[in-house]
Amino acid sequence: MNLKQELQDLNDKLEKFRRKLAAAEQRGDATIILQFKKEITTVSKRISSVKGQQTRELKKEGTDVKTLPFKRTLTKAEQADMGKLKKSVKGLVVVHPMTALGREMGIKDVTGFAPQAF
Repeated sequence: MNLKQELQDLNDKLEKFRRKLAAAEQRGDATIILQFKKEITTVSKRISSVKGQQTRELKKEGTDVKTLPFKRTLTKAEQADMGKLKKSVKGLVVVHPMTALGREMGIKDVTGFAPQAF
């Protein structure tokens, strides 16, 4: 299971536990309240660990892309015909500033990274 799906599942579980905790508090059921508080803390810890893992993977991918020897901002014409550009440049990695990788790298424009000049 990928990290994004696991994070979504954990958030769903957390929401379910919170709803059940609220219902148990409304009933005044002390044992169930204690159980769901414990479940909420364990799921919250797991969520933070998965988010940390996602961040580490994103940073690793960002450093891998930054190590490519050539980079430049792509023109609007190149962006419009991305298929042609990717076919002509071997090993091209395009990073958009609105993606998670682009935000992590801090780029402002659509940038292409490649092993050789293009």
